[in-house]
Amino acid sequence: MVSPVLVGREKELARLVALVAGAPAVAVVEGEAGIGKSRLTAELLGGPAVAGLRVLSGACVQIREPFPLGPVVEALRGRAAELAGAALSPVAGALRELLPELAGVLPETPPPLDDRAAERHRVFRGLAEVLTALGPAVLAVEDLHWADGQTVEFLTYLMSVLPVLPGALRVVLTYRSEEASGAVRAITARAPDTITAEHLVLPPLDAAQTRVMASAILGAEEVTAAFAEHLCGRASGLPLAVQELLALLRDRGTLIRWEGGWARRALEELDVPSGVRASVQERVARLSPGAKEVAERAAVLQLPVPVALLSGPDVGAIDEVLGSGLFADTGGLVGFRHVLAAQAVYEAIPLGRRQALHAAAADTVRELRPVPLGRLAHHLRQAGRAGQWVTAAIEAAEQASRLGDDAEAARLLEDVLRGADLPAARRAELTVKLGWAALELLRPPPVADLLTGALEQDVPPPVRGHLRLLLALHLERTRTDGARIGEAFARAADDLAGEPGLAAWAMAGVGRPPSGLPPEESRQWLERALATLPAVADPAMRMLVLGKIAMIFVVMGDPRWAVLADDLLRETGGRPLLRREVNAYRSIGGAALFSGHHRRGRRLLTAAVEEGAEPDLRERLELRCLVNLAAADYFEGSWQGLPARLQELRDQFGDEPHERILVDIVTACLAVVQGRQEAALPSLLDAAAEARTRGQYDDLVLPLAMSLRLSAARGEPAAAIEAAVEAGRHWEASELWPVAVRALPALTEALLVAGRPGEAADVVARHAARLAGRDAPLAGPALAQARGLLAAADEQWARAAAEFTAAADAYETVPARYEAAQASEQAAACLFALDDPEAAVRLGRAVAVYADLGARWDLDRATGLGRRWGVRPAAQSAPAQAGNDHALSARQEQVARLAAEGLTNQEIARELFLSPKTVDKHVSAAMRKVGARSRTELARHLLPSD
Repeated sequence: MVSPVLVGREKELARLVALVAGAPAVAVVEGEAGIGKSRLTAELLGGPAVAGLRVLSGACVQIREPFPLGPVVEALRGRAAELAGAALSPVAGALRELLPELAGVLPETPPPLDDRAAERHRVFRGLAEVLTALGPAVLAVEDLHWADGQTVEFLTYLMSVLPVLPGALRVVLTYRSEEASGAVRAITARAPDTITAEHLVLPPLDAAQTRVMASAILGAEEVTAAFAEHLCGRASGLPLAVQELLALLRDRGTLIRWEGGWARRALEELDVPSGVRASVQERVARLSPGAKEVAERAAVLQLPVPVALLSGPDVGAIDEVLGSGLFADTGGLVGFRHVLAAQAVYEAIPLGRRQALHAAAADTVRELRPVPLGRLAHHLRQAGRAGQWVTAAIEAAEQASRLGDDAEAARLLEDVLRGADLPAARRAELTVKLGWAALELLRPPPVADLLTGALEQDVPPPVRGHLRLLLALHLERTRTDGARIGEAFARAADDLAGEPGLAAWAMAGVGRPPSGLPPEESRQWLERALATLPAVADPAMRMLVLGKIAMIFVVMGDPRWAVLADDLLRETGGRPLLRREVNAYRSIGGAALFSGHHRRGRRLLTAAVEEGAEPDLRERLELRCLVNLAAADYFEGSWQGLPARLQELRDQFGDEPHERILVDIVTACLAVVQGRQEAALPSLLDAAAEARTRGQYDDLVLPLAMSLRLSAARGEPAAAIEAAVEAGRHWEASELWPVAVRALPALTEALLVAGRPGEAADVVARHAARLAGRDAPLAGPALAQARGLLAAADEQWARAAAEFTAAADAYETVPARYEAAQASEQAAACLFALDDPEAAVRLGRAVAVYADLGARWDLDRATGLGRRWGVRPAAQSAPAQAGNDHALSARQEQVARLAAEGLTNQEIARELFLSPKTVDKHVSAAMRKVGARSRTELARHLLPSD
């Protein structure tokens, strides 16, 4: 029993009608199961509001197929005639395998790309182009709570390009509130402001609305108020439950007419089941045996199928179920009207009969074209046909992998490996496929046990090498069992002698700190990896390994890192287009930052973000680069707006521990220097403890240095010194001296405050000896500052002042403005003791930088120093940042000039064939670099004045 009119959703429908009147537009319809999302969408798509628009619709399903983008494919297949003659670019040819039905109207398949993300992005661009060619149109995607990962990624991408698509597209999305993932909810979270948007959350019906619906269904002028009240309560206001309960009451004969309306017989005595499940099950029980069997078969199938595949010998059975209102007929395909009804029927089927029905369902879906491999595998498994299930599941996984759906491939393969008895060779082969597919995922499933189990079998060396390399990589992702990681890498390198790219990757993995090996042995592994590089024929693999070796070299102070970085820039032309190239830029750039190569690190990271491919190609990688760029801003002393950027990044990386820890560390350090020590200290210590637990010893330098300074200022440095000494052992074992030296001045000061001057001198001497001959930009200023502290402790004021002055000047060239200001303040203190008039100049310079940075803690201390010596620091301008790191790139200048001329982001995007998101990124970067607060100011900077 279905309501002939839409009830209780008039306002929501009016909002959707108004929305689709213009484009670009997106609507989200959210609500619990049975609340009426599909009915509301159907009313919109079947009404006059979409007249003149092409309606493209698809739905996600609970049983997934090894076919990504299922609802989008459903919306587009069968549109060949409408695309005939459309001027599609070559990029649309990437859709041929995904949409073979459109092959006749699509361009030829473009050459393959050696990058999963790049292939996926090309498919996304092709889909957007086809949607544009079909416009003006409305695309409806329902039940997104069941969406595959690529559907979510595509819709997120579509939001970013929707404003510049010329085809006037409207998008309607629906999902269940309680089952939608964060990624689904985020699809429209960052949509451009130029998209008209509506977000509707459907509430339950109230008693009055339930009364209207019941009257409409029963064809009566009105039902009694008591009946409606009871019905609303029993149905919890769910329209689907209202319909099902009315159908059940009708079947029971417990509905009677009363004074021109309808009433419930024996209101207080009738035990009406609540919700949908019981009512549906009772309605099915009242069907004839043949009709009941058809309902059960459809419940097991869980998808609409042709009548011939469902009816069996009793041809009237389907008509009986259709007449009951449980089934719907959509273009010759018959199935349950609502998935909740199908689930209710399925749960009532006894286990033995359910297994037999799954076997029959497997035979049924084999008749469909194309064969839905995911459903076939599901039914074979539930039918207990283990051998056939394994074959179908593997075939489905191979199809998923071929189409770039690594998440579904990994899920299917993991199911097979955990649930089937396989020969050793076959198990090893499938485990390798699972390992590589899982590594492509943002959050890979825990498969280390499967890799270990496969290694316990007798497998040939090359396969064993892949298994060991994958084991090491998966353990490395979780940062567990460091000794086991190194062993797996080392043994993989021996087994992979015939595959130089993978062998070099493994060798670099052995040598990566902290390796647990003696430094000399770690270096030998790195040398082996470097010597193997010329034999690596695949450019992408060579760039990946090169990036890993350069990253390790830079933190160890091996000057060859710069040569490798130059090789990377030369081979990529300064534009990292593939994901592995972007990752290499990020790895080297981030390591360079922490090693004191602030400018070079920033340039690599900026190139990864600004000069690379469209950001939608590798959004998470871009965000990781932005985390490192935020650290670069902290290191260099570019703190304006940094807290807000850090908070935004923290929101993005709440579930990514490595990046989140770094964001938390920089945030806490900023809070300390800005005068919020008490509030920031717990966060600082927590982030340091988590970094230590996860083995992120390079990230430990910042929180330990800040903790040492805080504890020294309070006169209680013992605990901080102990933590720093423990970390120092790890830094020394890994030869991370260029990184560790950043904390040397703070450790020296803490030891002196603790009354341990001999240890302080030893620490400085050990750092100086270990840093000799290494490429370490911070070594000079940090050692000079530490020596200044030692000299000042002995009241050797002239020597101390000279060391501090040299440190300040050297810090400014790094650049490290905050550290330079500290050294200038320390130099001023010594010069005051010498009664040197230069003291006020040095102090004034430090005060100016502190004020510019908002470093309240340091500013209070420096002004207090001036008061003690009877000096009010003269106003000094803060030293400008040297170099041209803040100069506009060619693309930024091109975009900024168009923006300065008055073009909108959408107009610039169309002009330069970029996405609005990319344009906004370039405009924001240009405004930041030239110091403009608005586009008007940007115009004054860039355009000639009359």
